[in-house]
Formats: sequence, C-alpha cells, structure tokens
Amino acid sequence: MKAFERLHPAIQHHIVNSLGWPSLRELQELAIEPIASGQHALLLAPTAGGKTEAAFFPALSRMLSEDWRGLSVLYVCPIKALLNNLEPRLQLFANLVGRRVQLWHGDVAQREKARVPFDPPDILLTTPESIEVLLVSRDHARRELLRDVRLVIVDELHAFAGDDRGWHLLAVLERVSHLAGRTLQRIGLSATVGNAVELGSWLRGSAPGDTQIVTPSVSVRAEADLSIDFVGTLANAATVIAQLHRGEKRLVFCDSRTRVEELASLTRERGIETYVSHGSLGLDERRQAEHAFAEGSNCVIIATSTLELGIDVGDLDRVIQIDAPPTVASFAQRIGRTGRRHGTRRNCLFLATSDDALLQACALVTLWSSGFMEPVEPPARPYHLFAQQILALVLQEGRIGRTGWRDWVGRLPAFAAMSADDLTQVLDHMVASQMLIDDGGLLSMGATAESTYGFKNFLTLFSVFTTSPVFTVFHGRQEIGQVHQVSFFAPRGDDPLVLTLGGRHWQVTELNWDRQTAQVQPAENKGRSRWLGTSAPLSYPLCQAMKRVLAGEDPSARLSQRATDAVAKVRADFAWVRPDETAIAWDERDRVRWWTFAGLRANAQLASQAEATTAARSWDRNLAIDVAEPADVEVICQSLFEKGASSFPAVVDHRALEQIKFADCVPGSLLQRMMQQRWADPVALADIARQPRRILSRPSNSDGE
Repeated sequence: MKAFERLHPAIQHHIVNSLGWPSLRELQELAIEPIASGQHALLLAPTAGGKTEAAFFPALSRMLSEDWRGLSVLYVCPIKALLNNLEPRLQLFANLVGRRVQLWHGDVAQREKARVPFDPPDILLTTPESIEVLLVSRDHARRELLRDVRLVIVDELHAFAGDDRGWHLLAVLERVSHLAGRTLQRIGLSATVGNAVELGSWLRGSAPGDTQIVTPSVSVRAEADLSIDFVGTLANAATVIAQLHRGEKRLVFCDSRTRVEELASLTRERGIETYVSHGSLGLDERRQAEHAFAEGSNCVIIATSTLELGIDVGDLDRVIQIDAPPTVASFAQRIGRTGRRHGTRRNCLFLATSDDALLQACALVTLWSSGFMEPVEPPARPYHLFAQQILALVLQEGRIGRTGWRDWVGRLPAFAAMSADDLTQVLDHMVASQMLIDDGGLLSMGATAESTYGFKNFLTLFSVFTTSPVFTVFHGRQEIGQVHQVSFFAPRGDDPLVLTLGGRHWQVTELNWDRQTAQVQPAENKGRSRWLGTSAPLSYPLCQAMKRVLAGEDPSARLSQRATDAVAKVRADFAWVRPDETAIAWDERDRVRWWTFAGLRANAQLASQAEATTAARSWDRNLAIDVAEPADVEVICQSLFEKGASSFPAVVDHRALEQIKFADCVPGSLLQRMMQQRWADPVALADIARQPRRILSRPSNSDGE
C-alpha cells in the first residue's frame, strides 16, 4: 500500500482536489505511516520543508478514522507569532474535513476563550505556558478540555529542547497525560540537528515506545549560494544593502535588538523601504511590518533571531547576515528562509563589521558545508523547574501530599534521575523559606510564594524565564514596543530623550515610573534604545573551525575582494597558528596568552584553574585565556590529566545565575552543582590537554628595547 493511501479517504480527496497538490513531498510521504499508526515521531527538514503538513495530515487522518471528539490535538509552538502565522493554514486544512482549530495564548481575547469550554475545538494552537494556565484554571470546564487530548505536535522542537523551557513543556505534557489517563502520541518538528535519536528520546518523556526519526534523503547544502563581504561598520553595511539587490525582497539578520534598530534607521536614511521585527516591538507594530513586507517587493526587513522560526513573510529573494550567528544550526534556519521558489537557490550574504565576525562567518560556512550540525542538549539537573512544578501543582490541586507530585510529573526523566535526597532538600528548602506550608505532610502555598509569584493570579509562575525591568512605550494609545529602563538614564544636558523603535525615532514626552510606561511622539533627532542581554558563548567546534581558517582552510563561499584582503591580513597576524596544536604567546602589552581555541565554557574552566593553581588573575575569552607565565599552562594541563576532564570544576557566569528563575526555591549547593554541570565542557578540555603546546618567541621590544 502506498503511504498516501494510508490516509483517511477524506484527507486524500481534499489534498488532490481542494488543495490541488499533484503529490506529497518526500518527508510528507515518509511521515504518514508512523504517525497514522500511533507512533511517536521526530520530523526533520530545513525551513519550508513541509514539516507542518507532514505532521498535520496524518494527525487529522487519525482523528477521522478513530472518530476523536473534543479537544484531541495540541499544536505547541515556542512563540505566539508563529501560532498566529500558522492558524489560517491549519484552519483551512481542518475545515476541509469538518474539524476546527482554535488559538489559545496570552494575546487571545478573553471573550474568545470564554466560548471554548462550551464548544471545544478539535485542535488547540498554544504554548507551554498557556497549557499550564489551563491546568491550574479555577474554571473547571477549562481544565476539563484537556481530558480528551490524544496527540501533541511540537513545532520548532529544537528551540524548546536547548533550554529550560523544554523541560517545562515536557512537565506540562506529563500532567496532561495524567489528567487524560492515556499516553499522548508525540510528534516533533525540527530543523536538522546533530543528535536526532537523543532528541527524539527526550521528546518522548516518560511515554513508552520508540520515536521514529523521519527525514528526507536529499541535502540542500550543494545548492546554496554563499558570499562573504567585509564592510567594517554598520553604516557601511547599510550602504551595501542599499546598493545591492535592488528590486528584491531581503531579510537581514542582526543578533541584537539594538543593532536591528540602528541598522533600520541607517537603511531608511539611504532611501530603502525598511521594516523591523523583534520581540520587543508591540504586537500590532510587528504584525503590520511583517504583513507589509510579505506583500512588498523592493524592501528590507531587519530582524533578530525571531524570524529564524517558520513565520511566513512571503517569498524571499535574499538573506543577509550582519556579522555571524553563534551556531551552525541558527545559520541553517536563516538560509532556509530562501530558495523556496522553483528555480531559485538558497543564499546568504554575510556582511562582517569586524575581523572576529569575519573569521566566525568563514568558520560557520566551513562547518555547515561539511555537514556539521550542533547537537541539541537539554540543560542538566533542572532543580528549579522541579520547584516550579511543585508550586504549579499546589496551585492546581489546592494542596498535595509530599509524594503526591510523583503521580503527575514523577516519571519525567529529568526528575526521575534526581536522587531522593536532592528532591527532599528542595522541598525542605521551600518549606523553610515559606514557599510552601507543610501541614502534616500536605503541601500548600506559602506566604513567600504568594508574595513572589502571586501577582496577576500567579501568571509569573507559568514562565520559566526571568524578565528584565522594561517600560512599555506608547504613542497615544498605540503600543510601539518595550525598552529596558536603562534607556531613560542620564540624557546629556538639556538634550531631549529620544528612543528608536521600529526603525523610527521617538521623543519621550512623559515617563511613569510606577506603571513603567512612556509616552512618545515622532522625533527628527536620532535616538537609541537599550536592552540588556548576554552574547552566546561560542562552541568548541566553531572555535576549532576558526583556527583552521586562520591556518589556511578556505570557506566554501565567495569572498569579496575586501573580505579576501581582510582574511589575508588576519592570517598574517596569526601566521603562527597550526590546526592541531595550541600556542602560548605574548601580546602587545606583554601579557601571556594561551591560544586554545576551546570556546568560552572550556576557557572559563581553564582560566579558573589557572587562578587556583598559580594565584594569578586569569582572563577567559572564546579563543584564548591570559595566564601569568608560560609554565602555568603546563600546570593546568597536568591538573587536567590528574583530575580528568569530567571532574574539572566549571565556572558559572554570574549573569547566568541571575537568569535562573525560581533559584530562590533551590538550596544554594544544588543550584551551584546544576550550573557547574551546565557550564562544563569536558570534551573540549580533554582535547585541548592532548594537543601539543608551542611557546612562541617573546617579542624583542618586551624588555624595553
């Protein structure tokens, strides 16, 4: 039997006749059998590879064949904008066979949500946070919606699995499964990853069975058109964007909101029709920009990584990357936005504004062309998520027994792997800090939890990330976006305070510090908005690829003459680099620098060991660490061999600790252990210790000559 014939006859009919599709894509054919037969599955394909339909059609087929009633399918996405974008298409597919789709997230009006319990949809498009809101709802009918759930589709799975939000997702699915009294079939959609089997197992949670990995056989790497240019400044990048590819639709990625706004202002000054998209813009502002861009032709949309995901902004002609993203996976998502039309190729132009960015772009292209893709690694030991789930269950049930949580989330592999002693420590700490009240073995909400997380009916409890202190910016009643409060600090003299949002300038006319709002009006003067964030650490494979580029390996991309000259200059400055060894050198300030090319996490561990063994302050970066003397390097490596890389102490960035929500629910010793395991890179450490070390000659002027 052909896979297509495995689908319900109504689905077959509408694919051929209503949609007019002559055939299915390879991924869509391959996905039918495992999904239709009830197996867990992970569907892997580049952006625009047909993953949504590959999951949705056989899910609808099961719904019809087995006569599912009530809310039977959850379709989960990491961001609300993607859900909004998918809703019209999925609604069309469902309506063809007499079924309905409903959006359910924080931006959906309450009047729409109020109707749902009385007329449940068949498929709910939602987020993990909104599922948890349903679970703890005091409106019994809302919670009852989840009793009929049978299947879950998780879109952009890699975006969940790499951080704590993935554990939150799995925990709420465990609770839905317990409430429904059945195992939920789980379908994950993801871009290509380096560890598909492990990711599929992670998605399954405690559910029995195997996860089928479904991926098309054809690679698109050979079809890509990659170019790298060196422009030196963001202003020069704007000039290049204005001059190249006129008449085409271009998506430009920057890796910070501040640079997105700055570049948007610069391109508009050069007469380019420019739109902006990032997570701190108001919803209407972002939707208008994305819709206008989708309908346009000769225009540019400048965005952060939010447009990496499958949000449809129409057919693109070009992707332009300012500098370089931090991972190969991110680059693969971005280049996947192009080449969708017949006869076109996927493409990306890098515009590097610094030597480091140029080197990183060359290394990324080299890795991507070789077929490398980072593994997605769920964060280790999520003690704080265990605490969050305890609080959520107490809110959901009113109170639970000391071991009552086990029925709901006790089989989740992350929690099942924690020792009984560790879990007892967390519960004891929560009782001692009055997060919980223990009344004869029954746990209920404590005063500290009420005051910390009880704001707006405990809405802050359902998000696993901390949020920065931001102000909402309004022009009249229109929300323009949000900025960090540091944007309002210390204007110079009598200069007006001017922000930049959506690529336009706004003068602040009123600030309300109590409500954290700002009123603005259009301004002629240039402004600047600020958001706080941390740059992602570079990985060991990427840094090693940067070393190979310095040693002479050429990227699989066209380099402009400017880029060719800049690479040659950087290589001349690092002429001593060898691909299979590390080097110890003196810099222009006579500091001793060990060039490990190990990545930030491993270098932080090495720097910490240098300070511990030599009592001299060390400094870590992605590519090198500073030490007091060359002999210190041998001491560090000897310590590595004696202790073993896996037991080498990791260094926790204090900024990372500040981002751990619910840290106050976890004993300090467990929190430190959790973070040390997350920041460790034993593979890189072991490899660096094995590589030969070469001490370069000290510059002759270092002795004052």
